[in-house]
Amino acid sequence: MSMKTSNVKFKDRIHLKMKDESMRAAVANAQERMFKSRAVAAEKLGNWEEWREMGMDIRNHVLENLDYYLQQLSENVEKNGGHVFFASTAEDATNYIETIVKKKNAKKIVKSKSMVTEEIGMNQMIQRNNCEIIETDLGEYILQVDDCDAPSHIVVPALHKNRTQIREVFKEKLGYDGSSDPEAMTRFVREHIRHDFLEAEIGITGCNFAIAESGTVTLVTNEGNARLATSLPKTHIAVMGMERIVPTFEEFDIVASLLCRSAVGLPLTGYVTALTGPREGDNCDGPEEFHLVIVDNGRSKILGSEFRPILRCIRCAACVNTCPAYRHIGGQSYGSIYSGPIGAVLSPLLGGYEDFKDLPNACSLCRACHDVCPVKIPLSDLLLKHRQIMGEEKITASSERAAITGFNFVNSHPFIWDKTVKIGAIMAGKLIKDGKLPFKVGLLNAWTQTRDLPAPTGQSFRSWFKNRDDK
Repeated sequence: MSMKTSNVKFKDRIHLKMKDESMRAAVANAQERMFKSRAVAAEKLGNWEEWREMGMDIRNHVLENLDYYLQQLSENVEKNGGHVFFASTAEDATNYIETIVKKKNAKKIVKSKSMVTEEIGMNQMIQRNNCEIIETDLGEYILQVDDCDAPSHIVVPALHKNRTQIREVFKEKLGYDGSSDPEAMTRFVREHIRHDFLEAEIGITGCNFAIAESGTVTLVTNEGNARLATSLPKTHIAVMGMERIVPTFEEFDIVASLLCRSAVGLPLTGYVTALTGPREGDNCDGPEEFHLVIVDNGRSKILGSEFRPILRCIRCAACVNTCPAYRHIGGQSYGSIYSGPIGAVLSPLLGGYEDFKDLPNACSLCRACHDVCPVKIPLSDLLLKHRQIMGEEKITASSERAAITGFNFVNSHPFIWDKTVKIGAIMAGKLIKDGKLPFKVGLLNAWTQTRDLPAPTGQSFRSWFKNRDDK
């Protein structure tokens, strides 16, 4: 899977997903549960706003000194016996990984959950080399088994499926005949893929944060699969976005605390793993060879732009868990592996406006994401910046630009505005019946498809207020 997950038009995707009652129920339930858990965890920690400030300061400091920390990280990884490759593009990254796959004559690869490997389309490259790749994260495994279904959430990729649907997937694809009990299905998957860890020549992971002072790669997970994928295969490849660095373990402690509480509402996840290079000669566990692939893929351009704050993201999905738009349309409607507010900002930056121009408009600008982001990313401000750029570069639909131009003209001439509002109120009073217009009018039609218009009074607010004053 690559960053773009659908070729269906954005509005068509939305209309389809909004009819999926099962998905919407699953999303609503998960949002409520995770939002409450995050709030409780934040309150128990205490001084949550101060923690957010620290998280923001750490991430800003790293971005301001990214060249220094990348060099320090690279030097320390190599001192530890590892190999470092800087990939300017997604193609550079996959080509390097492909070289390793061919060199090792790999036939099977185990992989833990990683957004950046999805972003660069790594799985497709591996499969083209007649090599089997097994997703070992339970959520990603469900999607892989279900004909590579697209993820719908940054942290919980199979969020859109309920337990009954998952059971049917396992029954149809794997011959599972057990119940829909989550523990039973999890046990089945463990037994089904356990041999893959022992047979794989290569293990691939992402990287939550790399620690520059020691050359350490850290993984924050809720399952033990990542530890198996990094300790049993002879070669471990970690793939990370170039911004995912902290200076020392002290800063890692802070951002990991923010990540775990914001993502799953817990002080820590089940596993926090720190890996520093290949195994040493007297150790029996760990890979014989370690590669760190550091991916740019457009991040340098973002770093030098007004969108720099988006690189502070720690991929907790707190913004997704509070977003009302996501609640109604689900993650797959975004057509990107990055969904929700973070996806609406990041996808056009990494994938371009041609594929993701609709996403900045998939937001009500309620600013709820501002209140929950643990590193204080101004997401709605960045979405407005996208809209501004698309308007200036004439990416926005010509009908929308014409409507805004007309509105600006009328709004800047008080006499015309007053007359237009009065005429509009009278026309609305005659035309709107039972919350609907009797005909379709461009952008207004799309806006009214999912809502009823209020019953009109036939007069403008100014006229009503003036008459009220006269009385």
